[in-house]
Amino acid sequence: MSTELCSKNGILIRIMKVEDYKNVKDFMGGNFYNGEPLCASSGEDVQKCCEKENDEYHISMIEQGTCLLALNENDGGRIVGLVLAGGQVPSDLEKHRKEADEMEQNTWGRIAVFLSIVERKVNIFERYGISKLLYSHITNVAASMRGQGLGGRLAAALIEVGKSKGFPLMVAYCSSFYSARQKEALGMECIYEQAYADYRDQQGQVVFKPAAPHTHLRIMAIKL
Repeated sequence: MSTELCSKNGILIRIMKVEDYKNVKDFMGGNFYNGEPLCASSGEDVQKCCEKENDEYHISMIEQGTCLLALNENDGGRIVGLVLAGGQVPSDLEKHRKEADEMEQNTWGRIAVFLSIVERKVNIFERYGISKLLYSHITNVAASMRGQGLGGRLAAALIEVGKSKGFPLMVAYCSSFYSARQKEALGMECIYEQAYADYRDQQGQVVFKPAAPHTHLRIMAIKL
C-alpha cells in the first residue's frame, strides 16, 4: 500500500512515519489537549502528564503503519489533522488495567483508569467473537479546519487502512459529542455509552466535568 492515500482540495492524507512524531507532538500540544473535553476541562497541562508513556505508546502505533497525517499541500505540507490508531488483542485488556493502576493519578492517569474500566465492562473481543481489532485512539483536526469534513475523511481513510490490514472491526472511544456524531455519520454504531456524571471516585465525587454537550463517553464500532 502506498503511504499516500488521497488528496482533495489541497489536503493530502498519508500514513504517518516515526520521523513525523516530533511535529505530530507539537501539533497535538496546540490542538488536541486544549480541545479534547476531558483534558480541556481538567485545568492541568495534560500533555506533560505521563508524557514518556504516551510518547512510547504513540510511537508503537506509528510503527504499525496504522496512523494518518493530513497535510496542507498549499502551505508547505503543514499538519492540519491526524489519527493515532493501532491494533489491539484480548490480552491488552489486562495490560491496560495494570498500566492504568501504575500511572500517576494526574488527569491522564485518571482517564486511563476510566477507559480501562469501560473497555473491560464492554469486552468488545467477546462481544464480537474476534481476536484483534483496530483501535482509533486520537483523531485531531486543526481548529482552522474544523467543520470542513476533514475528521470524517481521516476516519474513512483509517477504515480503508484497517480493511487492507485484515482487521475485522474498528473501534473508537469518543469523549466528545462531536467526534461521536462524526463517526456515526460514517456508519459507526454506538455500542455503549457512559455518562460522565455517573462516574465517581471513591469519595463519591464526579471525576470528569466537561462542559455540555460533552456528557458521555461513547464507544463507536464498525465491522470492516
